Amino acid sequence: MSATLTSTDPATRAAHLLAQMSLAQKLGQMIQAERASTTPDDVREHHLGSVLSGGGSVPGSNAVSDWVAMNDAYWMASVSTEGGRLPIPLLYAIDAIHGNANVLGATVFPHNIGLGAARDPHLIERLARLCAEEVLATGLDWTFAPTLAVVRDIRWGRTYESFSEDPAIVASYAAGYVRGLQGALDDNGVIACAKHWVGDGGTTGGVDQGDTALSEEELNHIHMTPYRPALEAGVLTVMASFNSWNKEKCHASRHLLTNVLKGRLNFDGFVVSDWDGVDQLGDDLSDALATAINAGVDMVMVSLDWKRMLTLLHEVVADGRVPMSRIDDAVRRILTVKHRVGLFERVRPAERQWANSPSFGGEAHRAIAREAVRKSLVLLKHEGGVLPIKPGARILVAGKNAHDRGHQCGGFTVEWQGTHGNDRIVGGTSIWEGIKAAAPQAELSIDGSAANAAQHDVAIVVIGEHPYAEGMGDLRHGGSVPRGSGVQTMTNLAPYGSSLVLAQRHPEDLATIQRIQATGIPVVTVLISGRPLVTTDEMAASAAFVAAWLPGSEGAGVADVLLGSHDFHGTLPFGWPAVDEGAYGRSAPLFPRGHGLRVK
Repeated sequence: MSATLTSTDPATRAAHLLAQMSLAQKLGQMIQAERASTTPDDVREHHLGSVLSGGGSVPGSNAVSDWVAMNDAYWMASVSTEGGRLPIPLLYAIDAIHGNANVLGATVFPHNIGLGAARDPHLIERLARLCAEEVLATGLDWTFAPTLAVVRDIRWGRTYESFSEDPAIVASYAAGYVRGLQGALDDNGVIACAKHWVGDGGTTGGVDQGDTALSEEELNHIHMTPYRPALEAGVLTVMASFNSWNKEKCHASRHLLTNVLKGRLNFDGFVVSDWDGVDQLGDDLSDALATAINAGVDMVMVSLDWKRMLTLLHEVVADGRVPMSRIDDAVRRILTVKHRVGLFERVRPAERQWANSPSFGGEAHRAIAREAVRKSLVLLKHEGGVLPIKPGARILVAGKNAHDRGHQCGGFTVEWQGTHGNDRIVGGTSIWEGIKAAAPQAELSIDGSAANAAQHDVAIVVIGEHPYAEGMGDLRHGGSVPRGSGVQTMTNLAPYGSSLVLAQRHPEDLATIQRIQATGIPVVTVLISGRPLVTTDEMAASAAFVAAWLPGSEGAGVADVLLGSHDFHGTLPFGWPAVDEGAYGRSAPLFPRGHGLRVK
């Protein structure tokens, strides 16, 4: 650098650095490029401020060491002084939203809907700390979490990313999540990102990236409420939302991004766009970019053609459509965040204290995730004293989700849309494996055809949904929806189904339950799902019914409760539907939010 600065104030240091930067260096800081389209030479040449991995976008064999080596190469390119270049370390970001689950062998904890059932803010902070350590083990700096959506229509494919339909419950988790991730803003923490600003859970019909039609008073009361404690806890970044508010895209809303978030709520970090979110603002990408930057987007996330976006950024500044004052404000915010976390003082990723840490996927972390599974389970029905099941009982375990760690983990695990089977969820246990370890006499029969009342005292049937993410998880009739945020850009995401009635999408589940019930064996049904579902028939054929949500890699936590070493703890974070209507408050629920039975 051309001058020495002794001040330790991040804003002062950022302003000093900003004064030395060329326009190309400034604009490069505003680009976040996806790793598959970006090389270390690109980072060096174009002064890129950030690189990210989309879901399923991984280096090498997806081992922890591959991630460390990859980011080390990007980092060294970003701090190069070659040719008089200003060394500005880049930020590498990842969607670690329920553990660092893009990486093989990670500790995968329950998705947010299950954590909302746990009603334990202290647990959230511990899980966020766990997540931070596993992100740090891969040499990365930033995770796009926590999601603070307040879901008002459970047909939305991202329902499982929400803690609750109740903004107060979501708000109760926000600060602890941020503290757990960011820590003391030193080498032991990662940057958090509150998302998606704002109203993502309120779209009409629960359509992904749709329109949230509310008054500003309602938007403020419902959807902005969880952001206040996150901001008070010092969250450093906020992601703009794909959805519209009263027909205006959030990425284009100067009122929401600048007047409200940065003005009224005093957010002093930086705003990052969602995946190609700028592209959705119009057919003319140049105009769309100018609109987004002027609205308050500071860093632009781009999937593939980031070089074109950077060229357009130069153009809209050159022709005056974006004033230099807005560029300087955006870059100052980005640099200040980098200084606040001590990024300029950190050693290269390969030499950091957490790099390649054996704590990644380790037993201590898995024990916390297993506790979270136990606390997330909600007992909806219990008749005949069937629970707890004695470990010495003759147990039949059935159902397509009984021995499938991929299905337990749901979306945003190894791949954007999640994975099937056990091979790619390295470590942990399926629910069957957890039961078998505690009850050696247990027998597995996926379709229940081995059920025999003379040989089995009780059956545990694990049913439910397959993994999905974003628009492909919507329950709606088919049709085009806006682009989602996966590695593959898609404009016509087929929905998961059209009904909340489980038997319509997965009739095999009810058939398995009834096949076993017909033999006279009492059935304990465990539902794996990303949202409450209409399960009236399945419940009627079961002596006990458990909502297990998407518990993650530690299926043994389910066995802990079913076999009585721990009692049920969770309560519903959403009302449980009696009919096929997903909108909040439209019909009386079968079970209200807060319902949850105990055994002991």
